[in-house]
Amino acid sequence: MLSHPHEVFLEVARQLSFTKAGQTLFLSQSAVSKQVKALEEHYKTGLFERLGNSVALTPAGELLYRKLLLAKQLQHELHQQFAEVSPGFSPQVRMVIGASTTISLYVIPPVLSAYLQRYPGTQLTLKNRNSENILKALLEHEIDLGIIEGIHKVSNVTYTPLLTDEVVAVCSARHPGLPDELAVQDLYHTPLALREQGSGTLAVLEQALAERNIKLTNLPVKVRLGGTEALKNFVRVDTCLAFLPRQAVMKELASGELREVPIRDLRMVRHFDFVQRKGTENNLPYKTFVQFTKRYYSKQA
Repeated sequence: MLSHPHEVFLEVARQLSFTKAGQTLFLSQSAVSKQVKALEEHYKTGLFERLGNSVALTPAGELLYRKLLLAKQLQHELHQQFAEVSPGFSPQVRMVIGASTTISLYVIPPVLSAYLQRYPGTQLTLKNRNSENILKALLEHEIDLGIIEGIHKVSNVTYTPLLTDEVVAVCSARHPGLPDELAVQDLYHTPLALREQGSGTLAVLEQALAERNIKLTNLPVKVRLGGTEALKNFVRVDTCLAFLPRQAVMKELASGELREVPIRDLRMVRHFDFVQRKGTENNLPYKTFVQFTKRYYSKQA
């Protein structure tokens, strides 16, 4: 099994930050530095170059990191197989997941609960950011696995489909001016409230409008709000039209707080995808979590 200093080294190497590694491991920065120093003394060589506020792996550090990743994978496989033959065996596993706003709030919480019941030895951390920043966190090794929405595509990332959802136009149920249905051209004269740049919801809207030869910059956007809940709470009391995921407004539509305003010839379907750094697709426990989540939602369908 990997020693504690090796686990600490892996986290520092993954995030290239003593501070971030300490936050993830719930250790002080001095405790992280002490563990890394112990390894450097053991191997008689430096493992990190200190570059001001950042660090980089030395050639020796790169070698150790690659070998420990292989050892970590073997350890996960061993733990999983032992858990199957020995029900009382419950190894501790740590996994950091990043998910975009809609997924964090409405899609993934019940999955996390079910997963932790099935794998009680897992310590999960969920980070909530927009899709663009989830991809950034994945590529910077800040998270192990991401779930994003929209159409962001990066060449060194693997995309695995999870779910589809619809983006719908909604307004306050008390809105006096909007008809029951709009034409696409009506958007030129309708005040809009939208998500911030980098949002998967916004990306899907922009793509759908572009297919109708409409630029978002030519529409009367009155406000941009960071986060689904902020936009939803704003449109409840305002006269703007907002575009929100159906998953996010199901309760409000059912209760009558919001009403859906169909827009003819403008259908906005988006995809929720798992994202992983290429080469990590078969690594445990990430592969286990992806498979578990897909099975969970296939049963819900």
